[in-house]
Amino acid sequence: MRHLFILLMMLFTLPSIASGGWREEMEKAFMSAPWAGGQGESDVCIECHSSEMMKPAFLAVVDEWKTSWHFQNNISCHDCHGGDPKDSAIAMSPQRGFLGTPKYLQVPEFCGKCHIGILKNYLESGHGKALKASGKGPNCVTCHGAHNIQKANIDIINEQRCSKCHSYERAKIMKQALFLTEKKIGELESSFGRLKKQGVFTEEGERTLFSTQAEFRTLFHTVDVSLVKERSDDFTRKLSLIEKEIQDTFVELRFRKNFSTFMMLLFAGMSVVTLLLLKTPRD
Repeated sequence: MRHLFILLMMLFTLPSIASGGWREEMEKAFMSAPWAGGQGESDVCIECHSSEMMKPAFLAVVDEWKTSWHFQNNISCHDCHGGDPKDSAIAMSPQRGFLGTPKYLQVPEFCGKCHIGILKNYLESGHGKALKASGKGPNCVTCHGAHNIQKANIDIINEQRCSKCHSYERAKIMKQALFLTEKKIGELESSFGRLKKQGVFTEEGERTLFSTQAEFRTLFHTVDVSLVKERSDDFTRKLSLIEKEIQDTFVELRFRKNFSTFMMLLFAGMSVVTLLLLKTPRD
């Protein structure tokens, strides 16, 4: 009986050890530790703009960038402005692709090097046409800022910003058209956050959501309310598929939790029975 008890303990314990993936977790932790690799490379752009010799107006650039969505995604100075961030002597050399600060009319093309789909929609929009016609229409910086760029969200559309160029009523209609889809995107982001806290690998699902979100916000830059409303059903369908996957994952987590509880209770019950049997006096 005692041998049976030990055998049962081994059978219940070994699967949990095997599924824990302890070796993978240890390797991951080791490789991501600060002492696991070399030191980060220096960036002369940041060093210079952070130095005491820099003009106060330019000193703020680095601090603003460090609060930005670009910073959070490892987009640095040279990714936008070109140049060589490793060598101060040629950091601002045209031969190294240095572009410097774009002129107002050049800003859309400047940002459009990365945001290709948005650039196309912007140039065909009322905003883009106004910039081309008058040289004073809104560009990327007008709405998103220059260096302290935050993750895009529906709150960018507000009366203070939009009424600088036209009546807010037009922008308000667009915001209403975006609202339900943006609300659902926010809810799904929150759900992914809850799954991650429970140790679930969510990278694939988050990539799908990010891609859908980016496509939707690219569409917004047409500034065409009718087109946004027309395409909203398509985005609702895509988001519903993501939501179903999240819900299925939560159901599976609940099942695993309940199953684990059941097995613990079963194991505890078997242990009690075993102890009682061991204490039963023999004839």
